[in-house]
Amino acid sequence: TLQWEDLARQFVEYEQVSQFLIPEEQQRRLLDFLPLFLKAWDQSAGVIVFPNIQLLASEVSKLLTKEIKKTLHGKPAEEARLALEQLLQQKEEGGDGHLLLKSVYLLSQTDSRTKWNIIGSGLPAALLQCLYLFFTFPLKKTNDCGETSEDDAQTQEILVKIMLNMYREEQGVEELLAADKLQSLIIATASLWAQCSPSWKVPTGRVLRTISKAQTKNSIMYLQAVDCIKISIQNLFKLADILPACDVCEAASIILCFVKDSYPISSALLSEFENNDGYQLVLKILLRCEGLQQTEGNPYMDEILDMLTCLTTCGKTELKVSGNIVHPQLPHFDFERTRSSGMTVKNLQAFQVLQSIFQKSNDQHLCGRILTAIGTIWAWDTVNFFLLEWTLQPINQFTDIIHFKPHTVQVQFFRLVESIVLDLSYIPHEILKKIQYLIKENLVPFCTLAALRCLLSITKKDLLFSDIFRDSGLLGLLLALLRKQAKILRKSAGTHLPGLGEGTEKQLNAVMLNMVSALTVGSVRNIVVLKDYGMVPYIKIFLDDECYRSATLSILEQLSVIHYEEYMSIIIGALCSSTQGELQLKLDLLKSLLRILESPKSHSAFRTCSGFNGLLSLLSDMEGALQDPPSGLWATVGQNCILELVFYTLQGITAALHLDPVNSHFFQSNGLFEKMAEDLGSLGCFWTQGEWHIPKNLEKKRTFAEFLDAAFCSSEPFPMWLKNCIWILNFLDHMVKGTLHLESYFKEGNSEMGEASRDGHERPQAFAFKKTDNEFAASSYRLWGNREEKWEMGDCAIVHPGALCVMVRLLPKLYKDGHSQLSHEIQCAVVDHIQSLVKSEKSRQVMCGSGFLSTIVTSCHDAFRNDSHPLHLPLTRLFEKLASQAIEPDVLR
Repeated sequence: TLQWEDLARQFVEYEQVSQFLIPEEQQRRLLDFLPLFLKAWDQSAGVIVFPNIQLLASEVSKLLTKEIKKTLHGKPAEEARLALEQLLQQKEEGGDGHLLLKSVYLLSQTDSRTKWNIIGSGLPAALLQCLYLFFTFPLKKTNDCGETSEDDAQTQEILVKIMLNMYREEQGVEELLAADKLQSLIIATASLWAQCSPSWKVPTGRVLRTISKAQTKNSIMYLQAVDCIKISIQNLFKLADILPACDVCEAASIILCFVKDSYPISSALLSEFENNDGYQLVLKILLRCEGLQQTEGNPYMDEILDMLTCLTTCGKTELKVSGNIVHPQLPHFDFERTRSSGMTVKNLQAFQVLQSIFQKSNDQHLCGRILTAIGTIWAWDTVNFFLLEWTLQPINQFTDIIHFKPHTVQVQFFRLVESIVLDLSYIPHEILKKIQYLIKENLVPFCTLAALRCLLSITKKDLLFSDIFRDSGLLGLLLALLRKQAKILRKSAGTHLPGLGEGTEKQLNAVMLNMVSALTVGSVRNIVVLKDYGMVPYIKIFLDDECYRSATLSILEQLSVIHYEEYMSIIIGALCSSTQGELQLKLDLLKSLLRILESPKSHSAFRTCSGFNGLLSLLSDMEGALQDPPSGLWATVGQNCILELVFYTLQGITAALHLDPVNSHFFQSNGLFEKMAEDLGSLGCFWTQGEWHIPKNLEKKRTFAEFLDAAFCSSEPFPMWLKNCIWILNFLDHMVKGTLHLESYFKEGNSEMGEASRDGHERPQAFAFKKTDNEFAASSYRLWGNREEKWEMGDCAIVHPGALCVMVRLLPKLYKDGHSQLSHEIQCAVVDHIQSLVKSEKSRQVMCGSGFLSTIVTSCHDAFRNDSHPLHLPLTRLFEKLASQAIEPDVLR
């Protein structure tokens, strides 16, 4: 503060005596003062406490202006340019010109009033004259590396920043009009770009763009009066054939800035641009950018494209069009209510340049930028799509040539088409017909694929598209193509087709199936069309390939709406014919089956198509699958996947039995519960080798729920065979209660083998099999445990007593050599759990006629005969409790 106060006093003294001094002495005193000012600035971190700063700025800038004019006076251009550099550059012994320049630079960064004093000194015009000389007359002096020196670069940066600070103000631009250097510099950029100073190209562009943004009515009139834009366009036409494309773009972007930025004030420069073939120039320049590398000239090319996009909204009158809207349209679409935001297209000439570039160029970046520009114009105002499509028809015309474009451009184009429906809620029937023709011709498979994905996305928007694409013939076309591919797949069964690998052809088949799936969802008419085409036998061929399976199953599930028997026949047949190693196929088929079995109407078809026997055959095929250690084919399959298959099989049976007395009677009377017990017992985790050791007494006695918790939620080591047995008993426990088919019980995850749903996203699974065994067990058990607690708290009715009989039949098989204590502990826990299930009167009534007591007698006869057997007492109590109710009098006798 003291330093600033001292400086203020010195400056006051300078003011008081300056009027009595000759100009040379006055100038010397000011120059002596400035180093002190700069030092104070540096030491106060740029904070100025100087009351007379506006007067100081005026004095310093006037002196700098005077020095520049004196340096330039009477000299030829090249000599003047050299003299300027010597004046302004930093010297070891110090230089007055650089001292003034740095002082003005610091002062120009302060407040607006100070900046206005600098502008009023005549400095804006003087510095622009300097810029003109530096730009147009390159100096040959460089350092040893061929580059300008560090001091020169620093001086250049200071000079440019002063100009940027001044020319951001309208007053700064107005000061330039007294001289003729503004139009001279603009024209020079359009004519001398190849000969100008390389180090001054970018700084000159920065300064002129800043001036462009601060244009005033007077500056526009000035540029118009001297035909600045006209002359620049004429010069650029000459350069367009000579200079590299990136250089022409850089020069042209400066001219286009003045055209675009001036329009909100006056349309004069835009009119001059249009009347002198400005759009043809831009088109010529942009087409020369084809093939440029991503880093070459793209910033300026992109800038031109952005400005051209903005010019599409520059026009005096609103476009008036009344298009013929083709019906049907989406219910919520109403063109009359489409409101304009004011950013509407008024300049079709500018847009025609964009359109022509896309039509004439196959450059990936250039075409992509045009599509981005169109999307931007649509985003400005919804009305713009209709204004353009009902006049120039860009998207309609682009559809005819899109197959010639690079793949990334094709994808971007079809996403743009999607947005017409998804974002604007409008159905462009003519465009969709052309896309359908593209699919039919299939000239470029990748383009066909992108087109199909576009239509697939659109189809999911509304059921109306199911009718539109059926009536247009697209559904029939897809079915014919799929029939052809299915025949190829059938002939090549078991062999590799080189033409149908993981590439575009296979993706085409997958998307066609997804499209047919989307068209049949919720549309009985389309399902009938599919059936009438005789496509069902061909569709099911695609089941074998996992990449097609999700969409194929979806189509077959839609078929079930009109013909449950045909669906069941296909699914059960595919399950029975699947090989032991086709684990994922079985899982996918079972999950599809479960979705259909949610409808009670499907249960009869399931039974008559041998669904129960088919599912039990899956269990039979898994004999020994849960052995520990696993052997053969099962050694390559994770045990969690095997458990998942067991679960979905039992879940399917439970779903088919749910609230269906006919199916329940069929399953019971045909001895299928006994068959289920036999199949489960042969999985490999249950004991099947005859005699086993009987311990004298039990060291522990845990409940079934405690076993679940210990096996899956604690760190206690449990043998794998027992974990698998407990899982299966837990499945059966929920089957007894009739809840196993309810998918909401289980944690969602992704199957170990992976599966994609019909919409391309991963489908939820019942188990999180990607987790470790302990994580899997704990997460799933927690959900089951909670549900079990709810059942045990209430009066739990037994829904499927046959499943309870299965648990009893497996009871003696809960054994493993070397684990006799643990084996008998779990056996007793299961018996107690069974006893808790049948404790209510309602449960005992359900058990009537189920053969439960006879199952106990036949399955556990050793325990009945040997009163030292650990199960003797609990089984006897259970038997007596049920027998006393005369549930099965014959067994009691």
